[in-house]
Amino acid sequence: MEKLIASGCVEPQRARQRVYPASKAALNMVTAMYAKALPQVRVVAVDPGYTATALNGFTGPQSVGEGTDAIVTACTGDTLAGPFFDRNGALPW
Repeated sequence: MEKLIASGCVEPQRARQRVYPASKAALNMVTAMYAKALPQVRVVAVDPGYTATALNGFTGPQSVGEGTDAIVTACTGDTLAGPFFDRNGALPW
């Protein structure tokens, strides 16, 4: 990818727009696979919501503190393996 960007074949911003969602999808699949393979271990995926961070130019409507709610819920919940969480709790995949 870096060679394509350096050669001008792909604009850097456009390359990031394509790579980020693909990496998130891959991470979700790996999480689901580990959760299934390791039911005795807490393996979860978390969507903290659109949080104001440097990644999005601080345009998210919620603070980093608010974005951590889902992470804390996922790490302290009763279910060990498999769920997907957002700020409101567990969601189906």
